[in-house]
Amino acid sequence: MLQRSSGLLMALSSLPSSYGMGGLGESARRFVDFLADSGQSWWQMLPVGPLGEGSSPYMSCSAFAGEALYLDLEDLAEQGLVTREELAEQRLDSPDRAALERVRALRLPLLRRAWHRAGAGASESGLPWLEDYVRYMVRRTGRGEEADFCRFLQNQFARQWAQLRRYAGARGIRLMGDLPIYLSPDSAEMMFRPGLFQLDERGRPARVAGVPPDAFSREGQLWGNPLYDWEGAPDKVTAFWVERIRWAEQLYDGVRLDHFRGFHTYWSVPAGQPASAGCWQPGPGKPFIDALRAAAPGLELVAEDLGDLDQEARAFLPACGIPGMRVLTFAFDSGPENPYLPHNCPVNCAAYTGTHDTPTFVQFLKEADEETARFARAYLRLREDEGLGWGAIAGVWGSPAALAIAPLQDVLGLGGDARMNTPGTVGGQNWRWRVREEALNGEVAVRLREMTRVYGRLSAKRQG
Repeated sequence: MLQRSSGLLMALSSLPSSYGMGGLGESARRFVDFLADSGQSWWQMLPVGPLGEGSSPYMSCSAFAGEALYLDLEDLAEQGLVTREELAEQRLDSPDRAALERVRALRLPLLRRAWHRAGAGASESGLPWLEDYVRYMVRRTGRGEEADFCRFLQNQFARQWAQLRRYAGARGIRLMGDLPIYLSPDSAEMMFRPGLFQLDERGRPARVAGVPPDAFSREGQLWGNPLYDWEGAPDKVTAFWVERIRWAEQLYDGVRLDHFRGFHTYWSVPAGQPASAGCWQPGPGKPFIDALRAAAPGLELVAEDLGDLDQEARAFLPACGIPGMRVLTFAFDSGPENPYLPHNCPVNCAAYTGTHDTPTFVQFLKEADEETARFARAYLRLREDEGLGWGAIAGVWGSPAALAIAPLQDVLGLGGDARMNTPGTVGGQNWRWRVREEALNGEVAVRLREMTRVYGRLSAKRQG
């Protein structure tokens, strides 16, 4: 069970660096240092797999692989695989936005040169899931040599990740990952494990994922991901998820299970139809969750249980014994009984000031209607001179929730320009926000540490 603690939500890509986007290496270690100095226990990340459509980390082509753009170039230089002159050519002046397309255009040719210099031995791998992904990349690119290049990249990712996790552990920081429930229709799993999914006779998705119409979307949302074949191949799908959760345990100390409701009931839409044409279908239920917990007993789990849930779906989470989420930006539209208000949070939950899909707290306050904004200001006793973000953090940190998390944007009191993602949209500033290095300073760390101490969230290791 989660102990009383706190942490920050921060994407790898959002870290400061000289190379156009954040990643593994020195910038990640400096952020670990900032977390430790500010008294935090957790670094929650977005998914770190290969980026998908629109650079989304939630539409990855693999359930297991890591995004090669996160590789630390300085580490490759220390191995003698990249020259200092080549490093200089990779520098990009883009401190506020991740320049993902420009980085990819520059980075991949350099990584290919590094692979050639590394020699044949660098492509040997013991990663248990790798060969399906390798075959997928070969077929996708049409280049046979892609196999060894792919193995090299994933070996480097696994090695650098292990270094980061050891560093974080030594500083008392635990890593929390994020497991998207669904996979991209263009994925290694769709290509080489088609029996996991509901497909038609041509091997295409027969039904796809989404959510029904609700107060936020009159037409519903059509995600388009292939659905698992829970009815026709339950043992096969469960075995895949057990493999997935065991791999997550190798990477993280905890994970957020995305769209947890889908394990109880999921919205199933006939392929080619709008989201409104879908219907609810039964998911695998509690026995499946029990199997995941048994497979990775050392992994802390947090369930993303947000959205419009019926009574049975709401009862599913406590029956499973997994902490759910409470998000502050959802708390101020229905009076003091709202379940997202800090005083209504149960102990066994993770309370957030916001998520990657919500406005920053300052943006929320600016865009809310007058009555909602007035209630939020009164409830949190907000003062402009103290900083609106700090008021939000005080509210969540002071709640009964075992775990309190804030996106870094809320710690820094940033507005709409720093929003990470707007659901239902592609492109624009989605997935692009970056923090400047000077923002991660001692003054902010000291203030956050004191708030963490006052609300009893400092670990025993950090007392004194």
